[in-house]
Amino acid sequence: MFTVRRADQYDGDILGEIHAAAWEAAYAPFFDPEFAAREVQSRRTRWHERIAQGTRTILLAEHDSRPLALSAFGPSSTRPGLAEILTFFSHPHSWGSGVSAALMTETLRYLPNDGFAKVHLWTLRDTPQSRRFYTKCGFTERGTARSHDFGDGHHLEQVEYERVC
Repeated sequence: MFTVRRADQYDGDILGEIHAAAWEAAYAPFFDPEFAAREVQSRRTRWHERIAQGTRTILLAEHDSRPLALSAFGPSSTRPGLAEILTFFSHPHSWGSGVSAALMTETLRYLPNDGFAKVHLWTLRDTPQSRRFYTKCGFTERGTARSHDFGDGHHLEQVEYERVC
């Protein structure tokens, strides 16, 4: 059984570790190794500030008190009236365990309470595992794409998914 709770001020390090490990496994192959290493390190250290800002809801999923996955969401900055899942990652050791599905279920339960009827997210076009997961969770691809620069000048294409909460 998985438990999902709001992240608190003490969770920054573990959120960073989950994010870094998942990003390294899924995204690092798209980048120059030196840039990817810097980005992995950056993901380890940014979560204390994000928690302190309090501008988004951050959830942490655990199994037997072991943190495994995180989601961060809030109002969309580009689509007024919609929520946006800004971050959704699970530690690679937990892939296939069901923790991501449990976390998505809880993430979607929060949104109507915050006044949202729809939610959207962006994911890389070339990450079939994440795209299959979002489809399995009831999201549909909108047919919208955008080019995203992670900071190295190399643009990668993202696709948008949406669903009713």
